[in-house]
Amino acid sequence: MNRSQPVKTTLKRVRWQARRWQVALRWGPSYLASVPAVIGNAMPKSGSHLIIQVLQGLTKIGPFVNPGFPPLNRDEQNTKLTDDEIVRNIKRMRRGDIAYAYLSARQPFISLVTQPDKAMVFVYRDPRDMIVSHVFYATQIHTGHGMHEYYTKVLNSMEERIHAAIQGVDEGDAKLSNIRQKYLNYLDWLETPGVLCLRFEDLILNREQALNALLDYLEGRGFKPRVAREEAVRALTEAIVPKKSGTFRKAQPGNWREYFTESNKAAFKSLANDILIRLGYETDENW
Repeated sequence: MNRSQPVKTTLKRVRWQARRWQVALRWGPSYLASVPAVIGNAMPKSGSHLIIQVLQGLTKIGPFVNPGFPPLNRDEQNTKLTDDEIVRNIKRMRRGDIAYAYLSARQPFISLVTQPDKAMVFVYRDPRDMIVSHVFYATQIHTGHGMHEYYTKVLNSMEERIHAAIQGVDEGDAKLSNIRQKYLNYLDWLETPGVLCLRFEDLILNREQALNALLDYLEGRGFKPRVAREEAVRALTEAIVPKKSGTFRKAQPGNWREYFTESNKAAFKSLANDILIRLGYETDENW
């Protein structure tokens, strides 16, 4: 562990408590104690930074707190945490706290995030767009990504990189699960009571409807807004500033069509077309 990391974490925890005090002072401690802690959950490259921006907008309309911590399953160095460490982070959350994470749908996480004092929003994305986003991120944005060297030095084309992301990789230091396994790790959130599931595409193209669904869900989890719904939707909308995300590239749904070759399509259909159908992105193999 980097020696400065514990100091940084301690300072962030002090700031978190200060922010909670300020929120209690502004909105009242009883109001703060009545709202759930809110977690924005997503698969990597599927809308995590978008949903956390939306949730941060809650601080404008109610007693919600942005602690400023890394994702619940990462440390300050962006290193993956153990299950026990993730559990501690989830249990540490207090009512009104906002966080985001990349949590697969399994125990003990399912039980923890569906407690009465928690609310979880799971954002999912068309797997084909997720693949394209992942490839660009690993090749052009995050040069320290575990797949960067393999994508840039071993493979020679976008077609090859997309194919690798579909089929998975296990060569030396390059480790990547196939697209079917990635989604199977998360899909049970769709069937988990108490979790709100939103499509990334709806947050982009049908934003007002998606934000109203979020507010309805939070009201069902104990949030009693003191502002008009129109004002609440406006505040959440204004919180979305994609270019403030360090991973922002292009959030246009359907962007995969510019990059998938016929060979890529065939590989995807062979491995995971049923997932596209289950998620509602296709109705058959004729795409």
